[in-house]
Amino acid sequence: MGKELKKVLDIPEGVEVVLKDNNISVNGPKGAIHRELWYPGVVIDKKDNKIIINLTVNRKKQQAMLGTITSHIRNMINGVTGSYTYLLKVVYSHFPIQLKVDENYLNIGNFLGEKKPRKAKIIGDTTVEVKGNEVVVEGINIEHVGQTAANIQQATKIKRFDPRVFQDGIYLVEKTRA
Repeated sequence: MGKELKKVLDIPEGVEVVLKDNNISVNGPKGAIHRELWYPGVVIDKKDNKIIINLTVNRKKQQAMLGTITSHIRNMINGVTGSYTYLLKVVYSHFPIQLKVDENYLNIGNFLGEKKPRKAKIIGDTTVEVKGNEVVVEGINIEHVGQTAANIQQATKIKRFDPRVFQDGIYLVEKTRA
């Protein structure tokens, strides 16, 4: 098989990575992310200022997980050095949508003239800010930021109407990393 058996990630200055059993903790200037990463045949080690992800079994699934685990760790390192920002746009034609952040939820009121507000769950330490017709979702954990943005978009999904006519909703328009 021509695939590589290991990947090496550099740990940038000011970032601390702690490996204990299957748990990986990444601490940086923006905060800390803890996660359990494990897959049979994949071993994660730390030497000097590098993280080495090795394969003990050279099969297709392990090779695929090698790239996946490397990406997860890279996203964790990128998150603690900078943050992830998703920009969502509020679109409506007849009924103006009213947004309000309430602890762990974003309340979406007056959507299509509905009396009861819809709710979208905010995951983890993600911050949600409403700026006019834009919603800014920001945080250091890319999975929590992405899931929160998806929850907001899914909460305004229209059922029983033609989506070509009723285009009201909150849609993801931009993803950035600071």
